[in-house]
Amino acid sequence: MSKLILGTVQFGLPYGVANCSGRVPLDEAKEMLEIASASNITTLDTAVGYGESERVLGEIGVTRFKVITKLPAFDGHTNTANDWVKQQSQGSRLRLGVDNLGALMLHRPMQLLEAYGRDLYESLVNEKAQGHTQKIGISVYSPDELEKIIPKFNFDMVQLPINLLDRRFQTSGWLKKLKDRGIEVHARSVFLQGLLLMPAEDRPTKFQIWRLVWEAWDNWLIESGVAPIHACLNFVSGINEVDGIVVGADNHTQLWEIVAAASADIEHKTIDIFVGDERLINPSNWDSL
Repeated sequence: MSKLILGTVQFGLPYGVANCSGRVPLDEAKEMLEIASASNITTLDTAVGYGESERVLGEIGVTRFKVITKLPAFDGHTNTANDWVKQQSQGSRLRLGVDNLGALMLHRPMQLLEAYGRDLYESLVNEKAQGHTQKIGISVYSPDELEKIIPKFNFDMVQLPINLLDRRFQTSGWLKKLKDRGIEVHARSVFLQGLLLMPAEDRPTKFQIWRLVWEAWDNWLIESGVAPIHACLNFVSGINEVDGIVVGADNHTQLWEIVAAASADIEHKTIDIFVGDERLINPSNWDSL
């Protein structure tokens, strides 16, 4: 339970392959934050790019939480990187109604390798020095991004995808490298946008390209007697290098199920079902399937 972080992209966008209800209504979002608070979830995750998420959180009131937000892509032309980061950080804090952020992260960290990258980084460092954010970090999609960025810049936090199908950051050794550097690791996509929780009959047909993977997964769930939500959370929570687990929900019932699963004392079981095909494990590729 202590590792859970509530992701709030659904507060601002109709997000997730398993989402059938669209964006979370305001009253439902309020109830979900009450559940989070009652369940000792102390951190929220959002982003400027998550539609109305920051505004909705600010309207509800989130001063009892630490809030992590992520900056959008810098166009490199509007103004200097320093002015842009200041404006974006201030805008997020105003929308959220907070004096400082739990963490300010880059949503497109490969921009650090552009000509303005050092200015972008120094601007984040300055936001931390001025007390506008407690930590600075990056949100990445592949180990290759870490290979190019981490040796050149010092960050407090990295958010990255980990789930039963996507173990790239483990097998590449990057989880250990981050931990050795004292960098906080937050895992996201632990349910693969809900795909790992869907019954076989509800799974979109375009994912049948990986029929053998799903047969192995579905059969293991039946044979082991483990619910998919337990399997997914147990796998990620059992990784010592993971400090936080970002979970999202479409409604308060789903959030209660996640909270209950995270606090359940069940036998730890897992399945060796590693998949390296980024067409499956990177949701940004799903539209082209």
